[in-house]
Amino acid sequence: MIGNNNYTEYEEVSPSSLNPVKAQAAFGALMRKVYAWMSLALIVTGLTAAYVANNFAAVSMLTGGSFWILMIAEIALVIAITAGINRLSFMTAGLLFILYSILNGVTMSFIFAVYTQSSIASTFFITAGTFAAMSLVGFFTKKDLSGMGKILFMALIGLIIASVVNMFMQSPAIYWITSYAGVLIFVGLTAWDTQKIKQMFLAYGYEVNEQTQKLALLGSLTLYLDFINLFLYLLRIFGNRSNN
Repeated sequence: MIGNNNYTEYEEVSPSSLNPVKAQAAFGALMRKVYAWMSLALIVTGLTAAYVANNFAAVSMLTGGSFWILMIAEIALVIAITAGINRLSFMTAGLLFILYSILNGVTMSFIFAVYTQSSIASTFFITAGTFAAMSLVGFFTKKDLSGMGKILFMALIGLIIASVVNMFMQSPAIYWITSYAGVLIFVGLTAWDTQKIKQMFLAYGYEVNEQTQKLALLGSLTLYLDFINLFLYLLRIFGNRSNN
């Protein structure tokens, strides 16, 4: 999961120094870019996962150590985007994001072998509705969610540790506890991250340029990760196992 990025390296712009009408229009445009990039990445991931699941040669690539190589490559790409955003051009960062969404689609193709297509589809719509509701809460609430966000981030670390431990223990109890905890954590993180993105644009000016577009890309990557993780944890709860 992505925490606070190197936003402080950008020059803060006071909204009062800009034309209010143009400033508000730019703010809306940047927020739309966040959700547009996130939606594009989700579509790419979904199409890639469906293609790989229906391609025997592609599925064969995921056997043995290939899966873990892909996982390491995904982590490396996220680090490259978040840590190098100030050095990368917007175009390069965008291409890396799309590449990441493709690799994520490859590694997520297993869900088509484990769960029925109908339960995958229904869980996707449940995820979309839940995500949209919590993103709206994060955008419109006047309450500062930073305190909740710090707690959720610590809970996320605990969730990762518990999940790794359960890879060896194979405990059904831990499996279900982490499934429900994962849903609660990423529901909360969706609201918090949305509020952070909004505050980020308020702090760094209402102007569409190379810098703010890169910030929008970082925001979309964060929300994309929230959506994917929320979907996977909900699928563990609502997904029907395939008989194939």
